[in-house]
Amino acid sequence: MPLDPAQIETLSRISTATLTTVLLKKGLRNVWMRGTKPLTTGQPRIVGPAFTLRFVPAREDLATPASWASPTSTRAAIEAMPKGVVAVVDAMGIEDAGIFGDILCGRMQKRGVVALVTDGVVRDAAGVLQTGLPVWCNGVAAPPSVAGLTFVGWQQPIGCGGVAVFPDDVVVSDDDGAVVIPAAFLGELLAEAPEQERAEAWIMKQVEAGAALPGLYPMNAEIKARYEQAKEDGEA
Repeated sequence: MPLDPAQIETLSRISTATLTTVLLKKGLRNVWMRGTKPLTTGQPRIVGPAFTLRFVPAREDLATPASWASPTSTRAAIEAMPKGVVAVVDAMGIEDAGIFGDILCGRMQKRGVVALVTDGVVRDAAGVLQTGLPVWCNGVAAPPSVAGLTFVGWQQPIGCGGVAVFPDDVVVSDDDGAVVIPAAFLGELLAEAPEQERAEAWIMKQVEAGAALPGLYPMNAEIKARYEQAKEDGEA
């Protein structure tokens, strides 16, 4: 399901750190995808529904350059991606086979894909950066995907960085990495995460003013009352 502009705008103001905290309070501990690091500094925070892709270990009869022309190929998967999605790729953490290079990333950018997130690596790093597609990955490697991986399908449940990701879960990525919001929790996150950010911004102001942490973070009843009053007064 596509996100509406208001949902994207709200989530684009929420850090992944805040999202993991709110999800932790709901019992969800495993939502941060390990190995999903920004390919370069200065990438914007991105938000979008997950479009999943899955690799398995390379098998010699399947992982060949000829497979790139198969109906079940990364090329076919990219052509199935609608505008606004985040491509989330299960590459099993393999670090010596680049799943995508500049041509595939360039095509995703032209199709309006928001970003690529993977626990694997990319190749043609300079060219990938030139495409303008934001990428979160575990590094770069020169060999192609078939050197270590077999592509098997898209829009299936996957594991990326040790996290279960289902199609249409919501992905948010920033300088701290990539977080998945299970689709069923989206409404709660949209309602609660902005307040978490607001409260923590007020707490930070108190810290900058010299306040001690006990009773402030987390807030006790007295500090909570002060915070609520500050909101009423337009000071938080």
